[in-house]
Amino acid sequence: MSKIVQELKKGRVLVSDGAWGTFLQKKGLQPGECPEQWNVSRPDDVFDIARSYVEAGADMIETNSFGGNWFKLMGYGLENQVFELNKAAAEISRKAAGTAGIVLGSVGPTGKLLMMDEVTEDELYDAFKKQSIALETGGADAIVIETMTDLEEARIAVKAAKENTTCDVICTMTFDKILTGEYRTMMGISPTEMTQTLVHTGASVIGANCGNGIVDMIGIVKEIRQVNREIPILIHANAGMPQYCDGETTFPETPEDMAGRVRDIIEAGANIIGGCCGTTPAHIAEVHHIVKSM
Repeated sequence: MSKIVQELKKGRVLVSDGAWGTFLQKKGLQPGECPEQWNVSRPDDVFDIARSYVEAGADMIETNSFGGNWFKLMGYGLENQVFELNKAAAEISRKAAGTAGIVLGSVGPTGKLLMMDEVTEDELYDAFKKQSIALETGGADAIVIETMTDLEEARIAVKAAKENTTCDVICTMTFDKILTGEYRTMMGISPTEMTQTLVHTGASVIGANCGNGIVDMIGIVKEIRQVNREIPILIHANAGMPQYCDGETTFPETPEDMAGRVRDIIEAGANIIGGCCGTTPAHIAEVHHIVKSM
């Protein structure tokens, strides 16, 4: 039985980590620079980010590998380093998490559209397979396929990770609230459609990340629970909706704002709670405090 399943069967709510990109930028990541290359060129800085979330109370730590697939790395001329960069990413987070913590190998979208014939299903499968194998080799306990908008790409990624690793496979999609009050991805996929397809494909955990603050995530969780009462749900919420002012993007939700809705999202049916854009170790520490008190 996997670490995640063991903990959830105890009735625990698990706390995940928060944003990584903002931290990398604060540490000097420049526009146009490959974040994943830091896993070999500046591993101490990457480790420092992971450790900060462990110290904040996160049970789970992601890896610095969101854009580590072949297609994304090709844009930096690093397509021959898929295994090296992903393995290093997992090793860094494994070191920070120790033996007790859970490492989530982060896998993001390729940026290629099947419907536009920019890529084939076999090419997507192969890219996700290679990345997932490298993350497991480096010590990942689970593969988290995240920020997906195309359900077919998400399905292929889940299939590739499930068929080629022994890791738990998690998949989250990014939804926006439309004028009717319903939630849809950029490609028009609903939480209901996501749930039906990804559970059938074999995902161990499903959910949503990015796109919304924690308040709107509650509605997404409720819709998933109307379809499936059993599948564990992971939510990585933004610190509110981004605001652009004076050349800078900020996120309005404070750690206390986010923590104030933790009970609501757990009551709606979430099992794992963490952060996405704009969240910090302070946000995760407050979430941890509320979860622990429950």
